[in-house]
Parts: sequence; structure tokens; C-alpha cells
Amino acid sequence: MAKLTLGAEKFFVFAHNTSSGRLVFAKSNSSKRQKFHLYPSEGCSRLRVSCSIKEKANVKEETDKFDEVLTGLRVDEPGSVAGFDSESGQVRGTEEVGRASYWPPWKNIPQRYKLIGTTSLAFVICNMDKVNLSVAIIPMSHRFGWNSSVAGLVQSSFFWGYALSQLPGGWLAKIFGGRKVLQTGVLIWSLATALLPLLAGFMPGLVLSRVLVGIGEGVSPSAATDLIARSIPLEERSRAVSFVFGGLSFGSVAGLLLAPPIIENLGWESVFYIFGLLGIAWFSGFKILQEGETSNGATLAPRSNFINVKKSLSASLEEMGESLKDVPWKAIFQSKAVWAMIYAHFCGSWGHYTCLSWLPTYFSEELSLNLTEAAWVSILPPLASVLVTSIAAQFADNLIATGVETTMVRKICQTIAFLSPAVCMILSSMDLGLPHWEIVGILTAGLALSSFALSGLYCTHQDISPEYASILLGITNTVGAVPGIVGVALTGYLLDSTHSWSMSLFAPSIFFYLTGTIVWLAFASSKPQNFSTRD
Repeated sequence: MAKLTLGAEKFFVFAHNTSSGRLVFAKSNSSKRQKFHLYPSEGCSRLRVSCSIKEKANVKEETDKFDEVLTGLRVDEPGSVAGFDSESGQVRGTEEVGRASYWPPWKNIPQRYKLIGTTSLAFVICNMDKVNLSVAIIPMSHRFGWNSSVAGLVQSSFFWGYALSQLPGGWLAKIFGGRKVLQTGVLIWSLATALLPLLAGFMPGLVLSRVLVGIGEGVSPSAATDLIARSIPLEERSRAVSFVFGGLSFGSVAGLLLAPPIIENLGWESVFYIFGLLGIAWFSGFKILQEGETSNGATLAPRSNFINVKKSLSASLEEMGESLKDVPWKAIFQSKAVWAMIYAHFCGSWGHYTCLSWLPTYFSEELSLNLTEAAWVSILPPLASVLVTSIAAQFADNLIATGVETTMVRKICQTIAFLSPAVCMILSSMDLGLPHWEIVGILTAGLALSSFALSGLYCTHQDISPEYASILLGITNTVGAVPGIVGVALTGYLLDSTHSWSMSLFAPSIFFYLTGTIVWLAFASSKPQNFSTRD
């Protein structure tokens, strides 16, 4: 058995066998050529060393062949050896060998997993920056003397940018790629969040900062969808989508948990500074990840895409224009099922956005909870929604598997999603003498059951037209963002006018939930529709 050591004084030449993946070292100054092979070991860690190998003196000269496999060595990149030193007889270079360092801990994680992890983290920060104002609005209103109408205007300004950027976000992602659009979106909303305290005393500047936050967050869903489509294989895509967009629910919970203690200990301004810096730090980390991929030769698009930016942009704009012309808009808007989806999305968003913005204030003022208690109670609906979502999905799939018509399943699920919060809001608005914890429990149950919409309305886009599902979702999403603008501001105005939470917060939501149920049961359908033929 030959004994080999690292760091020897002389060695010879080597060649890489591309077909077998072996690295062959051969002795050149011996009459009888000796060689051994290095096979990449999948189980070993990596360590970069600069070394040479020599044969010990106790190896017999007459050995005809040495063909040992060294499982402790790993050579990752052919051609990475610096060169052969003819004077010393050494081959020197940098190779990945032996038992490697585990630092940084994410070093050996596949790039696509890093990408999905960082994108999900962006969505966590996204909703943290969305809900922070719903908590901070309480001390801000006290400081600046805002009434409920002004507070509603400030909160609704986010949705102005959010609604306007839905469709442009998809176009930009198609032209420039989801990665660049996501990076830019995070940077825009993070800078706008960090600057908000400086603009809080100047109403136009404050509104503009929240509009920018809405624009930055509005392009993110389309950007993430494009990023996943480009970089994640089909068999992993469903899990990737769930993991990325699951960051939104986690962000809501994290924002509502962290904002109150930060505000109470450091002041309301600090929550915007801290959350904004988190987004800027994410932007820097994502840039580092991108540079690491580039250095490793990993790219999401062929190099030819970047040869001529002007041509690429022009071609993409032309292609986008042609694709928009090809969409059968007339046939889509002639469909009763599409209008049922549009109205249902509007109704569901009214209840969701108004409660998201005003529940912390409602719990604080109407139920006499302090800031921390109000915020912590407000996380109960999104937490319960996580459980309800999994139950609803299994419920719907089981019904379809047993032969129940898909349209009927969608109608059942969406009816539960509308009637449950409507009934719970009716109970909460009535003077039944219920203790506070029961009112919180009723509202939590109703809003959590509204998550049945994910197995109702939100599946219907794919049901009726897989070809135009993204177009349909863009249409309903744009209309669904309008309640964030109108509903949140109107709630504040009605609260100033009526001084009643039942009339300002609950009554409009109940109206839209009930009328949405009627329209959905009458006109909704999951039967596939060929819009191209009809047009």
C-alpha cells in the first residue's frame, strides 16, 4: 500500500478525464509510469488548499500501477490548478479537498433554495411594512391631532400605489425579469418606510411615502411569480409558491407582534426606521447572493439576453403589446362568470382591508385594550386563517374527488367565506352584553373562515380558463385593491360622522358580504370557457 501525503516537494503531471469525472495524477520521471485516480466524493465537505503530493520513499520502484481511490479528496472544477512548477516538480493549485469548513452555513445550499428563502423573507418584510402603520396610527393620531377621517386617508394611501402597480408589475417582470423588479420594489418600499417619520408632519409628503410603499409592494407578487417560473423546476414549484407567499401571513403576525413593544419603548418613529432598515439589509444581502451566483457561473437567463439592452427592451415591449392585443378582452368581459369573480373579489377585499387597517384601533378604543394588547389580539385572525386554509383545501379536494361538481364546490367554499364573517360581524355589532374576549373570539372565527375563499374564488380563475388565468387574476386583483382606497378612508369618515363602529366598520362589510354571496351563487361558474372562440 502506498502512503500519500499533502504538501510534498515534487510531483509530476495530471490530466482530467471529462467523461468519467476522474482526475488522474501520473508520475513522469519514472521508467514505469505510475498513476492514481481521484473520484469526486459526494459525501465529503469542501476545503480549499494549495498542495502538492509526493510519493514516499518506501514505495517500491517496481510497482507497475497504483490505482487507489482517495475518498477524502474532492476536485470540483477542472482547470482550477494554477500550474505545474517544472523546477520543483510540483503541481500547485487551489482545489476543494477533504474535510471542509461548514462556514458560512448556507454555503452548500443549492442556489434555488437560497433564492426561494430570500424571496420569502422579502414577503415577510413586505407585510411587516404594510401593517406597521395600522399600529402606529394610534400614537400618530394623538401626536398630530388627526381625526378618524384623516387617519383613514393616511392608511388608504398605501392602496393607491398598490392598485396602480398590479398590472405594471407583471409587465416589468416580463421585460426585466422578476429578480430585478423584486429588488427594486423592496428598495423603494424600504426607503419610503424609513423616510416616513421625517415626512409625518407634512401631509402630502406622508401620503406620497405610503403611495411609494404601495407601489413597491404591488410589483412584488408578479416579480416573485416570474422569478419562481424562471428558476424553480416544475416538480418543486407548488411548494416554492406556498413557501414564498406564506411569508405574507408570517409578516403580518411578526409586524403586529413587534410593532407595539418597539413603539412603547422607542417611540412610534422607531418602528419605521427599524422595519425600513430590515428591507435595505435584505436588498444588500440579495445583491451579495446575486454576485455569488455570478461568480459560480449560475445565471437565470442566457448571456445573449444582455448583449443588447435596447434591442431586448424594444423587442419585449413589442411582444408585450402584441400579447395584449391577442387577449380576447371583449369575450372576457361578456362572461357573467367573470363579472361574478370581479364583484366577489371586491366584496371580499372590502372586509379584509378595512379590518386589517382598523381592527387594532377598534380593539384599543371600543374594547379599551392598550396598544400592545390591541395589536396582539389583531394577530389572532391571520393565525387562525393558517389553520382554516389547510382545512378548506382538503375539504374542497375531497368533495371534488367524490364526484361533486367543481362549480358547486367553489360556490360552497365561497359562501362559507362570505356568510361566516357576515354573521360574526352582526353578532359583534349587536349590544348583547358579551365580554370582550367573546367578541374577539367571534371576530377571529369569522375572519378566519373567510379563508375558504382560497378554495372558492381564487381557484375559479384557473378553472374557467387556464390559458388566461393570469389575465383574469390581474383584472380581479386590480378591482380588489379599490376597497383598500375607498373602504379604508370611508370607514374613518363614517366613524367621525356616526361615532359608531357598527355603522362605520361592520355595516358596509356585512352589506358586501351578503350581496357578494347572492351574486356568486347566481352567476359563478367553474366550467371551462374558450374566450378565444367566442371573441
